[in-house]
Amino acid sequence: MKIVVSGGGTGGHIYPALALIREIQKENIDAEFLYIGTEQGLEGNLVPRENIPFKSIHISGFKRKLSVDNIKTIYRFIKGVADSKKMLKEFKADVVIGTGGYVCGPVVYAAAKLGIPTIIHEQNSVPGLTNKFLSRYVNKVAICFEEARSFFPSEKVVFTGNPRASEVLEQDGVKGRLSVGLKLDEPAVLIFGGSRGAKPINEAVVKSLSEFGNKPYQILYITGDVHFNAVLKEVELVGNPTNVIIKPFVHNMPEVLAGIDLTVSRAGATTLAELTSLGIPSILIPSPYVTNNHQEKNALALSEHGAAKLLVEKELTSKKLVEEIDRILLDQEQLATMKKSAKELGVQDAAARLYSIMKELTRYGT
Repeated sequence: MKIVVSGGGTGGHIYPALALIREIQKENIDAEFLYIGTEQGLEGNLVPRENIPFKSIHISGFKRKLSVDNIKTIYRFIKGVADSKKMLKEFKADVVIGTGGYVCGPVVYAAAKLGIPTIIHEQNSVPGLTNKFLSRYVNKVAICFEEARSFFPSEKVVFTGNPRASEVLEQDGVKGRLSVGLKLDEPAVLIFGGSRGAKPINEAVVKSLSEFGNKPYQILYITGDVHFNAVLKEVELVGNPTNVIIKPFVHNMPEVLAGIDLTVSRAGATTLAELTSLGIPSILIPSPYVTNNHQEKNALALSEHGAAKLLVEKELTSKKLVEEIDRILLDQEQLATMKKSAKELGVQDAAARLYSIMKELTRYGT
């Protein structure tokens, strides 16, 4: 089977795509892949590093207000469609899947116009403009939150979950703990603000350090690369407790997550897929700066089922942060209940579900 994958801009669109590719490769060693993205997005670095064939087109997103830039975007879309059609014909694609981002627009649209089976994968509870547009043309719309169903043509929607959920299951939590310096015999909390970090979370954590030093648990605190030096300067003034490990970034996040008891994080779709697959309770602080406030809606999907505590950023304080961590982590009954609820929301075979749809849409399903 020849599979074209497109997704770009942020890790939330790229990591599920890479997870899907890796899972399919395990099941079908003869599968061939082509990833179409942009040179400007993260995919331009991440995909070639995985030894996956990569080609790029030039595309930008529409401005929500009237703008001369939208005229350029229309031109780039038309050219992107033409370029994509050429790539798809040369590759002889059997199926095309878009995992989000502007780049999916011309790629998936081109495939649909060529009569190639198409799928879009919507990771969030509230879809973006690109997937809403593409839903009119694709064969199937794969969703990760039931809350997204109402935004798409009902006859096309299939609930699959996020492929990253499948990938984290195979990780060694003991190895993950040891890799970052965490002890094996104490409860562990992971605090991070996404791949780039989050300043409000960093500020609350730094103000909490002295109190964390008196707790019977350990903390892995990931600042994000861009904030690391600034955080270290502040930490020098207040001191760094021995039970708090501070790092700018970790490259083996799935492995580390597998050894964690409680997570404090933003509410990106990929993170939530990983947490629910592993059954990790969480304190979610959604980013208020994302389109349609979709992170808060993502978080609600967990908090309403008892799998997470939702803490909006404007209510975040160092005192509140410590209180919530203690309330969950120091109450074994509460921790167990949240763990069970998170696990029940997880979709551990998400990659297999997506691959099954691909086979159904192509000659490989017969």
